Amino acid sequence: MSQILIIYTGGTIGMMTDPVTKVLKPINFEQIMDNVPELEKLNCRIKVHSFDEIIDSSNMNPAIWSQLAGLIQSNYYDNDGFVILHGSDTMAYTASALSFMLENLGKPVIFTGSQLPISAIRTDAKENLMTAIEIAKSKKGDRARVPEVCIYFDYKLFRGNRAFKYNSSKFEAFRSPNYPILAESGVHLRFSANDIRQPQDGTELIIHNNLISDVAVLKLYPGIGTKVVETILNSDVRGIVMETFGAGNTTTDSWFIDLLKNAIDSGKVIVDISQCKVGTVELGRYETSRHLKDIGVANGYDMTFESAVTKMMYLLGMFDDPAMVKHYMEQDLRGEITVS
Repeated sequence: MSQILIIYTGGTIGMMTDPVTKVLKPINFEQIMDNVPELEKLNCRIKVHSFDEIIDSSNMNPAIWSQLAGLIQSNYYDNDGFVILHGSDTMAYTASALSFMLENLGKPVIFTGSQLPISAIRTDAKENLMTAIEIAKSKKGDRARVPEVCIYFDYKLFRGNRAFKYNSSKFEAFRSPNYPILAESGVHLRFSANDIRQPQDGTELIIHNNLISDVAVLKLYPGIGTKVVETILNSDVRGIVMETFGAGNTTTDSWFIDLLKNAIDSGKVIVDISQCKVGTVELGRYETSRHLKDIGVANGYDMTFESAVTKMMYLLGMFDDPAMVKHYMEQDLRGEITVS
């Protein structure tokens, strides 16, 4: 019989409306269990670790990511899989971060939550939780079917570092346009085996806890001014995620290119990702991105914003040399990018 560890951090799934104030407030996991008696029908043993202080996902940060990675490490060999209950607003950030922090992962780490509290009449929480556990315990022979950090929401399983939250009012909260879903739940639970990463045989789980959050974001828009760009590029950070137009294009004005070059020459790493949700950055395809490639801007290909930010934090913690950070930003480490 499989054993699954549920880590309860918080989120809408574990909230209930206060009868007096009508405001949603967190409940404990025992109250969640009371609303899902079907859990007893699952053919697995379930252990639960609840955070001492239930967290709204808007308060998520690298210190909590480190705590989650530590919990998985300390319970890794006693459990067949992990389900993390988490608020949906920053779920893609946490899933992306853990995908980089958990090297050689050989067991499922499934994030889920809900758009409505588990006590609500039309809640999506029960299905999300039940199926997340089913996926976490699913095996083919003696191997986990999905040995990845994933997000399960509204009948679909996504690679964690490929998904983003796109809708705050539908049950279909997440999308992954640049990578196929890993599984879909219907009458049957169907896995896309060819799209699921597999660990190398004989590799041990390695935890990377040293995330450096010295990262700034430069989002371009027509008419962006010198002062705005200069302020961001001159800020006391080591990495900058630059959200550009289309296939990675920016203005070719000399002041802009000069500011980028000065920042790179000073030791900052700048990675180019597109504001478009579908498609990839192609540095040098157009004149408006050729200069970026020439001055040393890193190609972020089709990374999500969440993945680019957390990958930068991970690599800044790994390397002091900006050249090494840039090199690995452009490499596919955990299935987060498609490099053609």
